[in-house]
Amino acid sequence: MGGNEPGATMADVTEPRPGIAERLSQMIRLPTVSAELEERGSEPFEAFVALIADLYPLVHEHLALERHTDFGLLFRWSGREAEADGPVVLMAHYDVVPVDESDAWTHPPFEGVIADGVVYGRGALDDKGPLIVVLEAVENLLADGFVPARDVYLSFGGNEETFGRAAEEIARVLRERGIIPWLVVDEGGAVVDAPLPFVPGRAAMIGVGEKGVMTLTLSARGEGGHASAPPSLTAVRRVARAVDRLGPRTFRPRPSKAIGRMLSQLGAQTPGPARHLLRLLGSAPLLTGQLFAALGGEPAALVRTTVAPTMQSGGTAANVLPSQASATVNLRIALGETTQQTVLRVRRRIRDPLVTVRVEEASEPSPESATDNAQFAVLADALAVSHPGVPAVPYVMMAATDSRHFHRFAPAVYRFAPLDMSNAQRASIHGVDENVEIAALERGERFHRALLERLG
Repeated sequence: MGGNEPGATMADVTEPRPGIAERLSQMIRLPTVSAELEERGSEPFEAFVALIADLYPLVHEHLALERHTDFGLLFRWSGREAEADGPVVLMAHYDVVPVDESDAWTHPPFEGVIADGVVYGRGALDDKGPLIVVLEAVENLLADGFVPARDVYLSFGGNEETFGRAAEEIARVLRERGIIPWLVVDEGGAVVDAPLPFVPGRAAMIGVGEKGVMTLTLSARGEGGHASAPPSLTAVRRVARAVDRLGPRTFRPRPSKAIGRMLSQLGAQTPGPARHLLRLLGSAPLLTGQLFAALGGEPAALVRTTVAPTMQSGGTAANVLPSQASATVNLRIALGETTQQTVLRVRRRIRDPLVTVRVEEASEPSPESATDNAQFAVLADALAVSHPGVPAVPYVMMAATDSRHFHRFAPAVYRFAPLDMSNAQRASIHGVDENVEIAALERGERFHRALLERLG
């Protein structure tokens, strides 16, 4: 499978080159923090582009590279079947989120420390780890003289964390050229333990859909003046009341078909009484919605639109009534709902015409990609090579990814980083002590290599 000839055997395939941890460490040392672009400048981003050119010479020799906007990298690997029905697009992003300097990291976040078989640092999991395993797989296959059956594009963005335009522009260019991807794979799920609180075992959670994103500003005006004689409802109180009315039950549970498929799949592999519960839930969406909503946290977020107040402002001094106040609210919109329905629901819940609701940004939820097609099957086949015995399970991605720019015109978009992630590691994403095991990186490389070998 690893050579250009149909009869190539495993003896023809070279072993992956060592040093993946050191290469990831070098990537982490470059602080590509897109939210701090004004403070840091573009130098770390350009240094990253130069670094991967140095680390992956065969990729840069054999694949054509285009730059789209200042932060989008699009590599094209020409396949051997010119008539193949669409290319594969493997996506990742090389920007990272900021670090709170007051947080106590075990190892400095931008030093890429390697210790005890683990690489530490901002971006280890989100998303330089998933990015490096793509590059490693392509570099290793090129060293074997391998040519994929169909065209392969590597789409890397440098401003995903700030909802930048790099991936949007890459998607627009491909669509304008009439290139409709056969398969798109971006970050998202991972290989996890206990995918649900009552489900033991390991599973590869593959996002077949993605919730929409909306940011709202709630604002109100009121009479300013001295704080010693406040009116009954100040601007701050009015906004606070509006935020309080947008509680967890603002939106009703609405499990998508993907959740039913997830539960049925988990039920097929789960022993004991939990098997029957999962099968029941898989066929009873109303019951599933009520149970998951009651569990709260991630289970609740899987079945309904969530509302999270994230910022508030107003006032100039401790003893002065502000004439205006505002709050920022972030919503993740469930599959099957729309941004328009979401805004209407928020306004109805607030029930205050003196609170202005302004949409700052919004993107619709994605459609669901199938699980009974050749694309999902090739993901499962690759997973059997890299993570034997771990089933491929569909689920709904709750955060936003760059792949949202593709699901409007590409029929099969999946969100899966082929890395093993414990609960603690998943919690470290955007948090403290982000880290990835070297063994997980090696299995991730194996996944992408197997995927590319199976595109015929």
